[in-house]
Amino acid sequence: MTSASERRPVVLGVDTLTPGRMVVAWAADEADRRRLSLRMVHALPPVSEDPHAFKELRERGDRALDDAAAFARRRHPNLSVATAVKEAAPAPLLCRESAHAALVVLGSRRLNRLEEVLSTSSVTVPVSAQAHCPVVVVREPEHVTQEPPYVVVGVDGSPASGAAVDFAFGLAASRRAALRAVWVWQSHLDGHVDEGATVQTLRRRLGETTAGRRAVHPDVTLTHEVIRGHPVEELAKASEHALAVVVGRRGRGGFTGMRLGSVPHGLLHRAHCPVVTVPSAPGGGR
Repeated sequence: MTSASERRPVVLGVDTLTPGRMVVAWAADEADRRRLSLRMVHALPPVSEDPHAFKELRERGDRALDDAAAFARRRHPNLSVATAVKEAAPAPLLCRESAHAALVVLGSRRLNRLEEVLSTSSVTVPVSAQAHCPVVVVREPEHVTQEPPYVVVGVDGSPASGAAVDFAFGLAASRRAALRAVWVWQSHLDGHVDEGATVQTLRRRLGETTAGRRAVHPDVTLTHEVIRGHPVEELAKASEHALAVVVGRRGRGGFTGMRLGSVPHGLLHRAHCPVVTVPSAPGGGR
């Protein structure tokens, strides 16, 4: 993480529908831990020309922001908190905010996959797919009672997973948690697979991916796991007692902004803890 990104705020998307205390707490705790400011943003979507409807929506948004900001300040009295209401659709607004953020934090309305495509209020998938910075979706609580606490990171050898490993190390270090680096592989039915040789090769590649990063955070206890199975299912299992599960994102989301990738998309529905989607570093490939 560069010094420039460290000066950027944690951005929290606030709406009037999603129960938000857990999400606000996560964002406020993370901003305080990083010594960053917290910027809370509410999107006021374009509505009909009815001024009364617009006024009511604006008042509801203001109340949601005031409540969230008051809760964050009670939790961390020294935290710098700013709020903003913007007239825009939620997902494009938060993607623009992400260009100047260290992190974007979202709640989840628990939409199914069809609702994600059809709903104009769908936020988690398009923002996770297009944001310029890591995006955290707090759909489930982090498991702080696990001893020792740990963060899970999915690795597959891509530049995107390398960026995820960087972020996961920092997340684990800030929480004094262990890091489980997990490579899940699937065999194909069209030929014989030497499982022993495959696992040995993947363990070597997993070690190579984490080697340099481990030197930056020597106090983080790191474990390597190579698991045969479906990536979403196995990472969801690994997330059952985790603080967070971190995965990389390839590309910029395509034409619709919904091309998130099967693994991060699946984890948004299946993980048992907050899900962090990390874009590739600039120049890291698509």
